[in-house]
Amino acid sequence: AAVAVPRPPRLLLLLLLLPACLVWRRVVGQGPDGTRNGVAFQDCPVDLFFVLDTSESVALREKPFGALVDEVTAFTNRFIDRLTERYYRCDRNLVWNAGALHYSDVVEVIKGLTRMPDGRADLKSRVSSVVSIGKGTYTDCAIKRGIEELLVGGSHQKENKYLVVVTDGHPLDGYKEPCGGLEDAVNEARHLGIKVFSVAISPDHLESRLSIIATDHAYRRNFTAIAAPQELDKTIDIITNMITENVEHTCCSYECQPARGPLGPLGDPGYEGERGKPGLPGEKGDAGEPGKQGDPGPVGYQGMKGEKGSRGDKGSRGAKGSKGDKGKRGIDGIDGKKGEAGFHGLPGCKGSPGFDGLRGPPGPKGDPGPYGPKGTPGDPGVDGKAGRPGNTGVPGEKGQPGGAGVPGEKGESGDEGDLGPDGPPGERGANGERGPQGIPGLRGPRGEKGEPGPQGDQGREGPFGPPGEPGEAGPAGPKGYRGDEGPPGLEGPKGPPGPSGLPGDAGLMGERGEDGAPGNGTDGFPGFPGYPGNRGDPGAEGPKGYPGPKGDDGEIGDSGDEDGSSTVPGMKGAKGYRGPEGPPGPPGPAGPPGPDECEILDIIMKMCSCCECKCGPVDILFVLDSSESIGLQNFQIAKDFIVKVIDRLGSDEHVRFAPEESRVGVVQYSHDKTQELVAMGDANINSIGELKEAVKNLHWIAGGTYTGEALEFTKDQLLRRFSSDNRVAIVITDGRSDTLRDPVPLNALCEANTQVYPLGIGDIFYSPPNPEQLSSISCNGVSILRENYAELLDDNFLHNITSYICKDKKCPDYTCPISFDGLADITLLVDSSTSVGSRNFNTTKKFVKRLAERFLTAAKPTEDSVRVSIVQYSGKAQQKLEAQFEQNYTIIAEAIDNMQFMNDATDVNAALSYVTNLYRQSSRSGATKKVLIFSDGNSQGITGSAIERAVQEAQQAGIEIYVLVVGTQANEPNIRVLVTGKTTEYDVAYGESHLFRVPDYNSLLQGVFYQTVSRRIAVNRVSRA
Repeated sequence: AAVAVPRPPRLLLLLLLLPACLVWRRVVGQGPDGTRNGVAFQDCPVDLFFVLDTSESVALREKPFGALVDEVTAFTNRFIDRLTERYYRCDRNLVWNAGALHYSDVVEVIKGLTRMPDGRADLKSRVSSVVSIGKGTYTDCAIKRGIEELLVGGSHQKENKYLVVVTDGHPLDGYKEPCGGLEDAVNEARHLGIKVFSVAISPDHLESRLSIIATDHAYRRNFTAIAAPQELDKTIDIITNMITENVEHTCCSYECQPARGPLGPLGDPGYEGERGKPGLPGEKGDAGEPGKQGDPGPVGYQGMKGEKGSRGDKGSRGAKGSKGDKGKRGIDGIDGKKGEAGFHGLPGCKGSPGFDGLRGPPGPKGDPGPYGPKGTPGDPGVDGKAGRPGNTGVPGEKGQPGGAGVPGEKGESGDEGDLGPDGPPGERGANGERGPQGIPGLRGPRGEKGEPGPQGDQGREGPFGPPGEPGEAGPAGPKGYRGDEGPPGLEGPKGPPGPSGLPGDAGLMGERGEDGAPGNGTDGFPGFPGYPGNRGDPGAEGPKGYPGPKGDDGEIGDSGDEDGSSTVPGMKGAKGYRGPEGPPGPPGPAGPPGPDECEILDIIMKMCSCCECKCGPVDILFVLDSSESIGLQNFQIAKDFIVKVIDRLGSDEHVRFAPEESRVGVVQYSHDKTQELVAMGDANINSIGELKEAVKNLHWIAGGTYTGEALEFTKDQLLRRFSSDNRVAIVITDGRSDTLRDPVPLNALCEANTQVYPLGIGDIFYSPPNPEQLSSISCNGVSILRENYAELLDDNFLHNITSYICKDKKCPDYTCPISFDGLADITLLVDSSTSVGSRNFNTTKKFVKRLAERFLTAAKPTEDSVRVSIVQYSGKAQQKLEAQFEQNYTIIAEAIDNMQFMNDATDVNAALSYVTNLYRQSSRSGATKKVLIFSDGNSQGITGSAIERAVQEAQQAGIEIYVLVVGTQANEPNIRVLVTGKTTEYDVAYGESHLFRVPDYNSLLQGVFYQTVSRRIAVNRVSRA
């Protein structure tokens, strides 16, 4: 009997065969001399491709321009230096194939995939020589081109392909990406098994876009290309370690494989592949021939309502119209009877809850948050679970036949074999099952009528028949219950009047009803006179009556006796004739003086609307930066700013925009040959409203920044049409023009007789504008800087911009000049007490500066003829001499600006005595002495007689006093004494010429009031004794 030999288990066989396989692979992989023969499976290749962003938002973000691009290339070369081979325990070596491209609105391949380390030096040299493109950012096209390079020039290992995309993530939105969009490109890479690392250029990036680019969060990890060297090495090590770990699972997960055998026979052709995805956009083709004129388009939609036009000229009187036909008489309506108020209905049942509302649209995506600080290293993670099995590899070629193996174990039952030969006939079987129903035969002849069959089952209910005739009326049923009261019915027709009922008992008198509607009847005939009543009792005696009217004049009486003894008086004679004109009476007192020249001009300015200063005609040119670094939202704000400036010029400055008046033009630009012009005078722009609509329809270009070329375009295309002598150009930009590629100088408008105002505004990354470029644009003039675009819409800023544009207004000459014939020393005594307030005190300072300027710039015999001193006062010992009889306005203006509000009590007597002593010590002999006192007459503990003594003392020193009162709460008795120096009488004429009044402090700066005050003080007057 045979003895059963025990079989070794399968695991033991694998352990015995694995060393043999490794030995066999080493033998096959070496040549006769023991060296490697380059068999493909010996090495494990990794394809790594760098995608570098050199667009405008990277190249021009920091000075010097292109510095960030140099940082990116330095990071890439540092990464390439750390791509070294690595040996795996499965006896395979990791080798690197690396390449790179850079992109903006075009994609340029720096070098295709090259084996490391042989091609390292050439690849690094080419990366270092990269020059930024500096236009738009087409990241989707760059990623797809990187995918193409990995698939076409890469190795056979599809799982070992990686992209490293270095970008700032810009732009977030605003224009259609030409290669299907960023998400489409990333999904294509994910579908092909290509992993994508996302590396930010600097902390100022758009994290949302970088997160989309990365395959998942593990391929993002806040990687940054610009950092300290230690941080850069750490970032590169993390990426390379992730790649080597992934590659080890792929390259070392294989079964025991012999060397590759000879090629087998060609297989059958495969099925037609799926339709490929659209390729990258080709280069721009040549312009085609002009097409034929198309068919007229459909009628457009009704346009927006235009602005209100100017009032047209009055038309001529039209012809008298013919009298219309008389209309038909309408049918008289029937007055309805007011119905009785119905009963309140019962409350309804509570309604069922309504359906859930539709889900609202998702809200707008929030702005990316600030870049957070780099986190501390985390704790080491726990050991991960075993990875999922890799994808099934491509079937290898057919190998050589192997040697005879050991007998295998008993196999499983095989498939069913073919049918054997027919056997002998068997016994008759039982009846089979009923077969399927055969094909019905031809219809036979009609048979004879059979006997009636049994009664069938009840059929289904048939359709309703037509309604029958109404039956006879049945007996009346019992009376039902009273139903619920229904709603009041419609008012029925008015019935005939019923028979008169018996009179009822008189009811109680009701309350007086509301007045009825006025009737439409006619007045009735007068009634018959009533019968005379009985004579009443005599009334009480009435009061004494008033004297009656004067009687007529009596006749003239007889003349009396000559001796006058007659006692009968004669009658009054008739009224005599008008006597001769008497001699002229003595002259009356002098009246108050009439308005002088300045007051007349003030009246004219208040009554005459055409006397205002006017702006224009002026031609306004807006040059709008539409580059990528501006951002879509900022570009929309800039367009709103242009429209608001136009509106403000029309409403606030009364600028009239018309072909023969003021005009506006807008040029938007980005990189070379992208300028777009809309201006008044274009074929499709006939009004300022159409121009504003055209500005709103401008689209963001999102490319590079060629400001010099745009200014040259404005000069050639727009200034040639706007030939006015008054032209203003406003350049809205971030002040970072690509001067490396744009050779046109930034001062292109300086020689065009145009005022240029650049508005330098921080870009989407909050980087400040370049002041050097703004200075060149403004011809070394005024540059306006703002931190962000939102400040453009500030109301005060808009007011300042319109003031800049209209600074050269045409104003009528309403000056009333003043002059001095001799020497004059003038003092302005300013109230600085608590009753004034600090805000009003600042207003007073502005008014005092105007007066001082008027006095010192007036016509005078010599430069030192007029001197001005400034004194402010408050309490008893609080007088301060700010400027002592100066003739230099600059010194006086500085002294006034430095005045500090005292905010204390009021003592006008002490102030007036101080000024009197000042004149005695410092005034020139022969000079006219005048002082203007700011006062409301209120002074603590001061009587009228005390003020009288102080004023008379000043008058004795030759000082002429003028008083300025602000407000309506003045102490009038004290004011009169302060003006005239007398408590007993008031000289109206003298008081009106030396007293000034305004309702509030703001009125000091309105109109020509300061001219009126200065003119009265400058006129020579005789001092009162």
